Amino acid sequence: MARIVMKFGGTSMAGTERIRRVAELVRAQAAGGNEVAVVVSAMAGETDRLVNFCREANPLYDPAEYDAVVASGEQVTAGLLALTLQGIGCKARSWMGWQVPVKTFGAHANARVDDFDAANVLVAMQAGEIAVIPGFQGISEDGRVATMGRGGSDTSAVAIAAAVNADRCDIYTDVDGVYTTDPRIVARAKKQKYVTFEEMLELASVGAKVLQTRSVSLAMKKNVRLQVLSSFVDADAPSADSLPGTMIVSEAEMEAYLEKENMERQTVTGIALDKNEARVVLTRVPDKPGAVAEIFLPLGEAGINVDMIIQNVGRDKGETDVTFTVPQAELARAQALLEGLRDKIGFNRIITDVKVAKVSVVGMGMKSHTGVAATMFKALADRGINVQAISTSEIKVSVLIDSDETELAVRVLHTAYDLDAEDAVDGAGV
Repeated sequence: MARIVMKFGGTSMAGTERIRRVAELVRAQAAGGNEVAVVVSAMAGETDRLVNFCREANPLYDPAEYDAVVASGEQVTAGLLALTLQGIGCKARSWMGWQVPVKTFGAHANARVDDFDAANVLVAMQAGEIAVIPGFQGISEDGRVATMGRGGSDTSAVAIAAAVNADRCDIYTDVDGVYTTDPRIVARAKKQKYVTFEEMLELASVGAKVLQTRSVSLAMKKNVRLQVLSSFVDADAPSADSLPGTMIVSEAEMEAYLEKENMERQTVTGIALDKNEARVVLTRVPDKPGAVAEIFLPLGEAGINVDMIIQNVGRDKGETDVTFTVPQAELARAQALLEGLRDKIGFNRIITDVKVAKVSVVGMGMKSHTGVAATMFKALADRGINVQAISTSEIKVSVLIDSDETELAVRVLHTAYDLDAEDAVDGAGV
């Protein structure tokens, strides 16, 4: 017997027919003698609909009232799934975030999990009752409903799994695991069996859409084993226990797996892309101590995330150009903020470009292998793809390129790092 938290995203809950399929997956786990809790998202598109209602009611909406509205989407699916489970003979009930309670802190609409009192849910699970909990929501310090931002249901599921000491947390999506890259771009992309927390965190941060970054960070902190798999399977398909998707695990568990299978770690685990990037260039910035701080401190205080940064070698006149990237959604705010600081910073003009994309290669194997970046740059150069900016970490190399060349770059790099499967339906290797 195991204790399992199952999380289902919006596409899995999009309508009563899909909810019935989810109920069958949940019943199968419970029938195996497992203690089960389920975390659900709102139906696909429902949160966007509710957000639009808030904007129509009052463009300058109160975030606390916004949370009261948008949290209702998950409450509906939690109740519907509990009803469906009861209809097929399962003992189940829904728990609202404030009933559990899931305690949060921070601003409304972007709250963070503070504490989770698992006592009531644990009693129910141990009595054989399936606990159905709406994701994305909790209760704020002032006793009001609070939501956790887009993708917050993943974080809710991980927090609940940590609190009930679950054996694993299964994240059901519309894909059957984590691939070496997007299979829609590279037909020979391989499904990974195991990926470390560190690798998944980097992949999520640079554009992979499978898991929310905060959920992976929390799982790594609490050592919650995650499994990514698909809810879109045939009714007679093997259970999640016998046909796993991709396990997201600690470095120690990964090493044990590689040793057991007598396998070497591959250099690159995955390639991610992000077209939600905008390039900003400030020309003729004074080349003096403190000038760069006057650019990036205000951006940080405004909550604008800056990624790649390049400062050119100073010119003879004591001036330099500074290039950096921000999310496209933040470009207008960043530009307006910097224009207001033009005299203080002393730059000449702002040049922006939204026709750029970030392509990243990620892998723990980079720690022990040389030439990873060189392979990337040569592969891109051989296909005439120009690199506009570079950023690195211990297990990641990212480049900024023209957005029109994104898919070509991903395919070229996938081949350069020997990630192509032998056939398009392999889906096997690590």
